[in-house]
Amino acid sequence: MAPTADIAVIGGSGLYALLDGTAHELETPYGPPSDAVTIAEVAGRRVAFLPRHGRDHRHPPHLIPYRANLWALRSLGVRQVLAPCAVGGLRPELGPGTFVVPDQLIDRTSGRAQTYYDQGAVHVPFADPYCPNGRRALLAAAAGRDVTAVDGGTVVVVEGPRFSTRAESRWYASIGGTVVNMTGHPEAVLARELALCYSSIALITDLDAGVQAGESVTQDEVFRVFAANTDRLRGVLLDALAALPAAQDCVCGHALDGITLPFPLP
Repeated sequence: MAPTADIAVIGGSGLYALLDGTAHELETPYGPPSDAVTIAEVAGRRVAFLPRHGRDHRHPPHLIPYRANLWALRSLGVRQVLAPCAVGGLRPELGPGTFVVPDQLIDRTSGRAQTYYDQGAVHVPFADPYCPNGRRALLAAAAGRDVTAVDGGTVVVVEGPRFSTRAESRWYASIGGTVVNMTGHPEAVLARELALCYSSIALITDLDAGVQAGESVTQDEVFRVFAANTDRLRGVLLDALAALPAAQDCVCGHALDGITLPFPLP
């Protein structure tokens, strides 16, 4: 019997496991996803977990198989995705350990495959990148655990794998960025192209290079802060999974209405 799931969590840096369940190796027209997908039951619903970078962090941000990841999840039956991630803070008042539930995104990546639709005119609305239902569930789950989560913010997604220069960091803040990250795009837009609900919760692990004088960002510091907050993040995610509405009653599920697709979706 083919595996199925209703909801998925795509784990970011430092979150390589979330559920105790059965691991499934999947294939897609875009190759294999980042790793095996673990499926388990949470609050009566089947949940899939996929580590974005792989369990051994083998995929750097610019080489993550984003299209395979989202396609694999949809092929399981997933229609709602929660996507935690590590980010750098662009505002001095939002220090390490702060959670942000973003509502906007600025793409500064280059060279990544960022669409499924290389043929035909498929223009998917993307004005609001994140699902309102998922955002509400994440914010409510954080509040229920006395975890402070900022409601709204703009993620600036950069190519990586290097961190920003101080000048770039200051510029990202000047154009309205709240946090900076390397994986939020094309993940969010690919989810929309598959009519999936997609919501992110971002953990600030450092102040980005231009926010304050002193040391630049280091990978060790990012991983240290993420590890120190993993239990809090895990608790918020599990509560949010239980609170997500069973029906996909939001705009995300209707993103492809009226559009003729060049191929059927799984």
